Amino acid sequence: MVETRIETDSMGEVHVPARAYYGAQTQRAVENFPISGWTLPPALIHAMGLVKFAAGVANRDLGKLTGSGKNPLNDEQVDAMLKAAREVAEGELDDEFPVDVFQTGSGTSSNMNVNEVISNRAVEILGEDRFTATKSVHPNDHVNMGQSTNDTFPTAIHVAVAQGIVKVLIPSLQKFQDVLARQATEWDSIIKIGRTHLADATPLRLGQEFSGFARQLELSVARAERALKAVLELPVGGTAVGSGINTHSEFGARVAKCLTEETGINFIEAVNHFEGNAQRDGLVECHGQLRTIAATLFNVSNNIRWLGSGPRCGFYEVKLPDRQPGSSIMPGKVNPVMCESMMQVAARVMGNDQVIAVSGASGGQFQLNIMMPVMGQTTIESISLLASVTNAFVDFCAEDMEANAEACEAAVEKSLSMVTSLNPHIGYEKAAALAKEAFKTGKTIRELCLEKEILPEETLKEALDPMSMTEPRG
Repeated sequence: MVETRIETDSMGEVHVPARAYYGAQTQRAVENFPISGWTLPPALIHAMGLVKFAAGVANRDLGKLTGSGKNPLNDEQVDAMLKAAREVAEGELDDEFPVDVFQTGSGTSSNMNVNEVISNRAVEILGEDRFTATKSVHPNDHVNMGQSTNDTFPTAIHVAVAQGIVKVLIPSLQKFQDVLARQATEWDSIIKIGRTHLADATPLRLGQEFSGFARQLELSVARAERALKAVLELPVGGTAVGSGINTHSEFGARVAKCLTEETGINFIEAVNHFEGNAQRDGLVECHGQLRTIAATLFNVSNNIRWLGSGPRCGFYEVKLPDRQPGSSIMPGKVNPVMCESMMQVAARVMGNDQVIAVSGASGGQFQLNIMMPVMGQTTIESISLLASVTNAFVDFCAEDMEANAEACEAAVEKSLSMVTSLNPHIGYEKAAALAKEAFKTGKTIRELCLEKEILPEETLKEALDPMSMTEPRG
């Protein structure tokens, strides 16, 4: 049996684990939502701690905490509350947040969880008994001053999402882009056959192909930056319905300013608090960019998987590093596991986007969206997965890929699409007939043209020069 203590809230007594920093409202939520066993991601808890810190700073500087209101705090108590909030933000109390993701849709349970933990930890810092019924630093009156779950919880989501994009996602995408750009330069002299519809097409250089991949990642970085921009407005200051009841008119701007100073991210107060409280369109827009990034990563990794197929019976134009045995029955088989990992993450993120879209579109009525915990958890998960798999793919695959110039160049001369460069000389219809005859006889286009004396030898040599086919001709 877990040792418990009795705490009370507005609904009566609750048995709480004896040493927990949280209190009655958190415990009620634990008992009410035995759903998934998934708690809110640490990044969101840390962001909530940071928002509480910023709110405390704003209320301190506005004279609200130490003023003439009910139960004013002294400077030592304010400092203790801010220190406790900072500890939450820095992950020192992560074990104190047991509430399931699938809880009250506003996130009230988790907001009160944070309020209770900060309150009790502040009391402890002050050297007082945190288990007394009367708290010198109160979870509602002080920690939650000037706030509602309805504005601070989505604010914390925005802060966590923005930090994830800036700290982990953009750097990982940039790292991948840098590797692909370097390979595009290094492999620019290697000629290979192009493929459209998975069928032979005209030649290109392996470096050109990888320059396309590098550009996709460059665009992904830009999309991540747009995703960040979508969450820079913070609802804090709107309190319950956007009207700002029970808070100072400068509160939202001051909190945004403090959060900017703490994170280096340019947060601003919501332009319109009624929109900021009620709608999560910014998260929908943000995750839409993440979905597009996922589509890009799926595409690039899948193309690399195809280019590395073989080694005897596939394309094998790029040699992928061996990471692990690929079969429990086929000795020596090695699979493109890093590509497969990235493709699975991309699929997960695309599925997550449906959760976000549905939650944003139908989860909010009038002044509040009631799907916020799952929206926050899902968006943070997508960012974390995309960043982690990109870093792993670069470190364990992309960095050590090698061009197989021999395999690339071997197929070029055999390609029937070499005939394309003869169009300006002999016309489409005659060129098509040559391609069909070459396929039927097993001869190359060059061999057939020489045999039939289609063009003078020098003209033919110039027309069928593979390198010249990789650039526009005047």
